Amino acid sequence: MSKPSTLGGACIIASVCVGAGMLGLPSAGAGAWTFWSVIAISLTMVMMTLSGWLLLEALKHYNFKVSFNTITKDVLNRKINVINNLSLYFVGCILLYAYISSSGMIFSNLLGINEKLASVLFVAVCSAFVLHSTRAVDRISILLIVFMLVSFLIGISGLAVNIQIPVLLDTTHLHASYSPYALALLPIALTSFGYHHSVSTMRDYYRDEYRAKNAILGGTFIALGFYLVWVLCIFGNLPRDAFGPVVSAGGGIDALTHALDSVIDSNSVKQAIRIFSIAAVVSSFIGVGLGVFDYLADFFGFEDSKQGRMKTWAITFIPPLLFSLVSPFGFLTAIGLAGAAATIWACIIPALLAKKTRQCKASKEGFVVPGGNVTVYVVIGFGVVTAVFHIMAMANLLPIFKG
Repeated sequence: MSKPSTLGGACIIASVCVGAGMLGLPSAGAGAWTFWSVIAISLTMVMMTLSGWLLLEALKHYNFKVSFNTITKDVLNRKINVINNLSLYFVGCILLYAYISSSGMIFSNLLGINEKLASVLFVAVCSAFVLHSTRAVDRISILLIVFMLVSFLIGISGLAVNIQIPVLLDTTHLHASYSPYALALLPIALTSFGYHHSVSTMRDYYRDEYRAKNAILGGTFIALGFYLVWVLCIFGNLPRDAFGPVVSAGGGIDALTHALDSVIDSNSVKQAIRIFSIAAVVSSFIGVGLGVFDYLADFFGFEDSKQGRMKTWAITFIPPLLFSLVSPFGFLTAIGLAGAAATIWACIIPALLAKKTRQCKASKEGFVVPGGNVTVYVVIGFGVVTAVFHIMAMANLLPIFKG
């Protein structure tokens, strides 16, 4: 069997990131607008790449099948492991829940069927790739990234040629204050780079920490490129004031695409953006599903057999599907809740694991994240600050943009 390519792994990481979360970034960043959104998203990419590397460094002391549950329980105490498990499963379920709910809205219109039936069919078809194998997810991820790239380029080209600098810079509100809104954007941006449940999957896939590191970096760079180009093109076409209805509608995909329809004349561009939206939701669902699948298999000790994989599939996908059928809610709310909990396992725990494992003599051998303990403390600080900002936003202690 040929060795897996770095591009394939990078596409898996990118597909986890560049999903429905991407479509939520313009709504979440409407208050911060162009400059501060770019700063917040870029800073988050750097921090989340480093935190993923720290987790990868900690994992090098264990066999390739070990995931978050085993290493956290072994290196840190059981209480921290319980908190980590709850936060990781909560975030995974919330994201899958958000993607399933979004898929119901998208595919019900596309296929002309009931939203709940559309959600069930979506889960049945797309989760089959995860059930089969990581290699199957690799192949479909590359295909979806190609679909996303082509549709993205067509859609973006139509938006890019119509970018209006006064709209992009919001020159009608020269004295407006944008920076405070960037604080509430950070949890959404953090979730948009939340690939960490796939770190152990990448390590097991390559059987080489250095190749896994390159795949992670490649994936987060691909995601950053998508995000920045997308945000710039949206903000250059859709005035800041026009985001009011989108935000009030929960920041969902349908609300954003409907708002874009009012400023896009080309039908081909409209269709390309819709295709991109579909590919984004599917790719993110499969990528997140794979990470949660491998995590739960490790947690429950299920074997990598047909029967074992079916058990893991059931506890991975059925709970979020049932919740989406019973009570779908605002997209940004779901992503925001995920962002608050994700700071625990995407920033704080990986840094603590790396710090603890560095105390053993073998820690200097193999892959080590640059920056020493400074990197560890910076990543922890970023996670704590982001969580605090989200709590403040929920308590209405931060300004929330409403158009």
